[in-house]
Amino acid sequence: IFLCPACQRDVDLGERGLGNLFRNLTLERIVERYRQTINISTAIMCQFCKPPQLEATKGCTECKASFCNECFKLCHPWGTQKAQHEPTPPTLTFRPKGLMCPEHKEEVTHYCKTCQRLVCQLCRIRRAHASHKVTPVLSAYQALREKLTKSLAYILSSQDTVQLQIAELEEMVKHTEVNGSQAKEEVSQLIRGLCTVLEEKQAALLQAIQESQQERLASLHHQVQEHRAMLENSGMVGYTQEVLKETDHPCFVQAAKQLHSRIVRATDSLQSFRPAATSSFSRFQLDLSREMKLLTDLTFIKGKCDGWSPRTYAYDQIFLCWRLPQHSPPAWHFTVEYRKSDTKAKALKLWQRCEEVRGTSALVEYLDMDSVYVLRVKGCNKAGFGEYSEDIYLHTPPAPVLNFFLDNRWGFNRERLAISKDQRAVRSMPGLPMLFAAERLMTSCHLSIDLLIGDVAITQGRSYWACCVDPSSYLVKVGVGLESKLQEWFQVPQDVVSPRYDPDSGHDSGAEDATVDAPPPYAFLTIGMGKILLSHGSALTSRDPSGCTIPLPPRIGICLDYERSKVTFYDAVSFRGLWECGVDCSGPVCPAFCFIGGGALQLQELVASKQERKVTIGLLPFTLLPKTLSSSPPSLLPQPANV
Repeated sequence: IFLCPACQRDVDLGERGLGNLFRNLTLERIVERYRQTINISTAIMCQFCKPPQLEATKGCTECKASFCNECFKLCHPWGTQKAQHEPTPPTLTFRPKGLMCPEHKEEVTHYCKTCQRLVCQLCRIRRAHASHKVTPVLSAYQALREKLTKSLAYILSSQDTVQLQIAELEEMVKHTEVNGSQAKEEVSQLIRGLCTVLEEKQAALLQAIQESQQERLASLHHQVQEHRAMLENSGMVGYTQEVLKETDHPCFVQAAKQLHSRIVRATDSLQSFRPAATSSFSRFQLDLSREMKLLTDLTFIKGKCDGWSPRTYAYDQIFLCWRLPQHSPPAWHFTVEYRKSDTKAKALKLWQRCEEVRGTSALVEYLDMDSVYVLRVKGCNKAGFGEYSEDIYLHTPPAPVLNFFLDNRWGFNRERLAISKDQRAVRSMPGLPMLFAAERLMTSCHLSIDLLIGDVAITQGRSYWACCVDPSSYLVKVGVGLESKLQEWFQVPQDVVSPRYDPDSGHDSGAEDATVDAPPPYAFLTIGMGKILLSHGSALTSRDPSGCTIPLPPRIGICLDYERSKVTFYDAVSFRGLWECGVDCSGPVCPAFCFIGGGALQLQELVASKQERKVTIGLLPFTLLPKTLSSSPPSLLPQPANV
């Protein structure tokens, strides 16, 4: 195992060690040329001349010697094998004419692209390179030479840029030195301030202990004096003994009256002895475990990346929402960067910025249709900007977003359909008529189709809208239809004989009597019980329903191309195409929705019409994520040091 001088990593060269490596003849030749340039005045003498030696004019790699003209002819006689030696310029160091395989001592003739190694003919046919991509060394030479030439030409043509970058780097070196010294001074000042606070705290704590100690000692000394007075032949006891010797009654009463109270207090003190103060200072102990941990963990501010909220999505605009982890420090503001992702473009697009964004959400406007945008966020606080978050990719709709409301003025059944106040959501409620119809299920059961249309008719261009269908809905159809045909639908009650009747031919294609060439007046996508029916006009059987259904995505997108008379249905989360068909666009075309049984539907709310809400993630209804990222996001912000 050898240490690589470039990357300082251990490299296993096998049993042969350095002998398994090729000689760098190119580097040797470069060194030799520079040596000859330096020692150009020093002549190379012929190694075979008798004194006086002549200057060498030729060299021989095979003979590894330098010759003058006469000696070269003598050493390479005509008609011998040495006559085939090719002369070279005279030199003092001889090296092989070409690279030789270290293992087989054969000249290398091929290059293995898989191993990125030169190989000889024997190496090529070995099992180690049997399935590898091996090319002639000439092809590798031409390819690498072309790449090196282009790269060198680019570098030489960018000398002004290199000089500017060098100047920028030198300026950064100066700033680094200044900022490093400033950072060291700031840290030293903070640590000195911390030491000052600790010293002041130490003085205050020691003063409190000193005052408590002096107070206790004074109390204990006073109690000691009182008890010493009760000793025999001293103090109060001796005085009492002398008073008891008094025989004059009036004098005795006068002296004993004052002494008696003192004796009673001393007796009580003796019977209920208790030290005037405790000698323990346990309440003055300090618990520094938390502070020691904080000091041990004291480090510089760190910055990490954040994750994305499931509320992030693209519609008429991009609504970007991110969240901070539980222990993340607060942010002053955020910077949102975005750019268009074009894999076919030779150069990357420049980042566009939304700076000083307050809060954890932002709107990105003025986007191109049917494009992929990459977005990222970084936060800023006292420590400066943190690192960028992970990139998120969002696909914009394929056409301009059509803003419309559900029409509640005419045609729809108010008993079975309930429209929300904002006219963007509807719920189908079968009610008692469906219950009574189920009672006649074994004889004849008529199920009603409830139709609802949008309040906008499309007469030109391309339009896109999206909606969310409740997965528990029994049967819902979303699509488009000619306004005139939809009016006929409202005028003629549509009763469906269950369970075999279907109002659409093929995959919800409209009238049964339509010709083959004419597009149908309706185009609907059938959704039911959390599935999407994809029949594509084929006859369906109940034997293999899984082959013609797919799971219901969180949102369904509809794109109508009026000029081409075509409607396309999308998974509005990933913008994957689900189904495409023709539709009659000879007149105004309206968005349409059909219900059989219970179900619910909500139109996608425009990002531009959103009201700012101070809510937590997950409270916004029918707001879904095209691409969900990490479930345990780190922080966008630098983490402040704890003291």
